[in-house]
Amino acid sequence: MISIEDRYFSLNRTLLLIVGLWYYQKSKIAQFHFICFFSVILTSIIFQFTTFLTTKCTTTFVIEVLSIASGFICLAIKYHSFCFKNETMRNLIQQLQHIYNNLKDSNEIDIIERYGRNAKYYTVLITTLFVSSVFILLIVQMWPDIQQIISPSNKSRSYHLQISVEYFVDQEKYFYCLLVHVNAAVCIGLFAAAAIATMLIAYFQYMCAMFTIASYRIENTMKLLMFQDIIPENRNLIHKSIKNAVDIHRKAIEFSIHLTSKCEMSFLFLIIFGVMTISMNIFRFFQIASSTRNFVELSISFIIGSICLLYMFIANFVGQIVTDHYNYIYAAAYKIQWYIAPLDIQKLILILIQRGNKNFGLTFGKLFVASVQCFSTLANACLSYFTVMYSVQ
Repeated sequence: MISIEDRYFSLNRTLLLIVGLWYYQKSKIAQFHFICFFSVILTSIIFQFTTFLTTKCTTTFVIEVLSIASGFICLAIKYHSFCFKNETMRNLIQQLQHIYNNLKDSNEIDIIERYGRNAKYYTVLITTLFVSSVFILLIVQMWPDIQQIISPSNKSRSYHLQISVEYFVDQEKYFYCLLVHVNAAVCIGLFAAAAIATMLIAYFQYMCAMFTIASYRIENTMKLLMFQDIIPENRNLIHKSIKNAVDIHRKAIEFSIHLTSKCEMSFLFLIIFGVMTISMNIFRFFQIASSTRNFVELSISFIIGSICLLYMFIANFVGQIVTDHYNYIYAAAYKIQWYIAPLDIQKLILILIQRGNKNFGLTFGKLFVASVQCFSTLANACLSYFTVMYSVQ
């Protein structure tokens, strides 16, 4: 028996193991691993907000702190929420394995394997993007030191972090220790975000595979209707073909609902803080560009805003792909020349077509349906909030 976990989720498993989130890992060491990593992210957020205790809270300063802190909060929500879904994620893997084991048609096996390869490709691509983002952020923060190495000067420079934090210690004296803490939080958070995103995308790819298999089974029904006499044996075969198509279609919908229902609250908070992060970083970018024009600060705002926007786009784009695959089965059903089939088979096909009138999508918090249109709405909201902030500054 082929294990889809070993065959198609091996890279996802490695990524989740690195950040302490692999759901088959329940040892004390794994729990300690998670606590240490989450503590790094959480303390980095706390030490950003402690700046309000020692610095005068002007509007500019509040936006400066929140533009970065809200991004860290997104990472913390993502990391923390996934940790408590061990049972859910394990059950989903088992469901996929059960569905894979029940496939007998070689074409159906090819379909699910093709989507499995797509999942691996997206995992490599997204991991590369996020690791590159981490590398660029580290380079940006170390840019003053790099400049000093490239063109050394006799002038002494002050050592301070590029983001507003308050550790209640001498920042120049402990500069590199504090820099390691901040960058550790960035690395852990972004790597965890990439690992979680790729795992969810892999699940959604298999969901698309199930919808495609349902469409394939409907098309097979078409061939049976066109090229075979409707004798009792063939009638039973057609009934079975339609039944199997509806069955795997139902399993795909149940799989989707089960997954999104367990993630909807965390995704709802992610959307709220994601929109806040993008809006504030756009505002911060224009604010710096029109005043100090500090390259490092400009780069940090641009990178944080871009990462959030990219993550939002990927999430909605994947949701659009799932919705499109859901609609494929009804497109296949409409193409069937159902009118040449016996009355009982016509009724089955018409019931299947009628179900296509119900809209379907990855819904989070009963407010947002992941789609290209939803991304457009959220992007417009980000620009609207930026416009408001820019007009009242």
